[in-house]
Amino acid sequence: MVARITVPLSVSRALNYNEQKTEKGQAECIYAHNFLKEHNKLSFHDKLRHFEYINALNKRATTNTLHVSLNFDPSEKIGTETLSEIASFYMQKIGFGDQPYLVYRHNDAGHPHIHIVATAIKMDGTRISMHNLGRNESTKARKEIEERYQLVKAEKQEGLKNDLVKPVDVQKITYGKSITKRSITNVLDAVIPHYKYASLPELNAILKLYNVVADRGAEGGLIHKTGGLVFRVLDKEGNKIGVPIKASSIYSKPTLKNLQQKFEQNVIDKEQHKKFLKTSIDWIMLKSPRTLDDFYNALRKEKISLVVRQNEDGIVYGLTYVDHKTKCVFNGSEIGKDYSAKAILEKIGHSSKEQIKNLSVPEQNIIKSKKQRATLKEDHREVQKVGGNLIDELMRANADPNYIPREFKKKKRKKRKPNT
Repeated sequence: MVARITVPLSVSRALNYNEQKTEKGQAECIYAHNFLKEHNKLSFHDKLRHFEYINALNKRATTNTLHVSLNFDPSEKIGTETLSEIASFYMQKIGFGDQPYLVYRHNDAGHPHIHIVATAIKMDGTRISMHNLGRNESTKARKEIEERYQLVKAEKQEGLKNDLVKPVDVQKITYGKSITKRSITNVLDAVIPHYKYASLPELNAILKLYNVVADRGAEGGLIHKTGGLVFRVLDKEGNKIGVPIKASSIYSKPTLKNLQQKFEQNVIDKEQHKKFLKTSIDWIMLKSPRTLDDFYNALRKEKISLVVRQNEDGIVYGLTYVDHKTKCVFNGSEIGKDYSAKAILEKIGHSSKEQIKNLSVPEQNIIKSKKQRATLKEDHREVQKVGGNLIDELMRANADPNYIPREFKKKKRKKRKPNT
C-alpha cells in the first residue's frame, strides 16, 4: 500500500475534486465518519457546510484540511467494506480518528485506491499538527495495515503509478471529451513529475510515447498568441485526433507558464546526469557497433532510447537519447560533438548523408515527416519521439512519493508594493 498526503488550500478544493469525479462516474463516496447522516444521504452542500462549520472554529489556522490517497496493488481485489475499515484504521493511527472525514473509492485508474478528505480542526477549536505526518504516523500506520490485511508492501510497489499508465488507446478515442481528458491526464501524471525535459519539444518526445502531444496551436493563432496550451491525442501516424483539452482545465494545471518553470529547473538538473550518459555511450562504442541498429539495440540494453531523425529520403540528420535511468532527455549535440548523428554514423561506418534503409528501429522512434519537423523549429534543441516498444522501460520509472499536485500547494502571497 502506498499512502500520499497533501494539504489543500481549502476543504472546498479537495471536496470538489472528489465530488466532480463522482459526478462523472469515476468515484463513489463509500463512508462518512462523524457526520449527521449516512454517506449515501449526504448532499454536496451537507458535506461542505459541515467541514466549513468546524473549520470556522479556528480562523487563525492557515492549513485546516487533510487529503490522503491510499493506493493498493493492481492484483489486490478489495471490497468496499474492507476499504472503509482500512480508511478508519489509518485515520485512527494518524490521530484523525475522531475527526469528520469522507472516504471516496476511485475507479479512474488500473489499481484500487481511495481518497480521504478530513478537517484538522477539532471541536474545541484546536488544530491537529500535520508536521511530518507522512514520515512518522502515516508510515507506521501503513506498515500496520499491510501486515493486518496482508497487502502488498509499499517497498514492492516501486513505480506503481507509472506501471498503471498505458498509452492512450486511439481506437477508443472518437470525439468524446470525457474519455480523452481522463486518458491524457493519466499520461501527464506519469510523465511530467518524473522526467527532466528542458523544453516543450523535449516533453513532447516522451508524451508521444503515450500517443499524446502538447500543442501551442498554429503560430499566429489565438492559442499561440495568448500563451495557451492544449493537449491532443495522436494516432499511429502522428495525426492529432479527438478534441483538444486545455491545460488549464486539467487538475495538475500543466499550463505553459507552469511548465516553463520546470524547463528552467530541469536545465540545471539534467547537467549532472550528462556524464553518466556519455560513459554509457562510450562503453557501447568500444564494442564497435557496425550498424545503427546495433547501436540502437546496445543502448536499449542500457535503458537508453535512441531517437532517429530522418528526412523523407531516409537520410539521418539527428540523434537524441532518452536515458530512462536518470530520466533525462538529451540531444546528441547537446552532449558533445562526438555524440551527434554525424559523429556516430562515421564511427559505425556510415556517411551522414547516406540513406539508411530497413532499420529495425521502431517506426515510432523515427521522426521523418515535414509536418513533424516544422513543429520543432520553435526550439533550437533537437527533439525525439520515443519508441512504442520501449514503453515497459519507461513505465518502470519510480514514482515520486513526495510529489504534490499543484492544486494542493499553498500559493505564495504577493508582496505589496510600498506606497509612493
